[in-house]
Amino acid sequence: MNIHISKEALTWFKDEMLVEEGEQVRFYVRYGGSSPLHDGFSLGVNKDEPVIVGERVEIENREFFIEERDLWFFDGHDLYVEFDEELQEPLYDYRK
Repeated sequence: MNIHISKEALTWFKDEMLVEEGEQVRFYVRYGGSSPLHDGFSLGVNKDEPVIVGERVEIENREFFIEERDLWFFDGHDLYVEFDEELQEPLYDYRK
């Protein structure tokens, strides 16, 4: 699996979550909600430091990662983080 972050989504992370150069953003599995991949689970996001990285991508000296223990959630799909202009927030898509 791979993580893809659009330029517009990166701008949102920098402006709204205040992700500075050298900081890390973790995508993780949350109990509750739903996703196209699993009912009862959804994707969470926060600034955090990795323990055991399962997948990562670095963009403009900012690291976006998923812990190894959360890879099951993606079921072989890549994570695409794009930006919803209407809602003014990130949009998460899962593609094989």
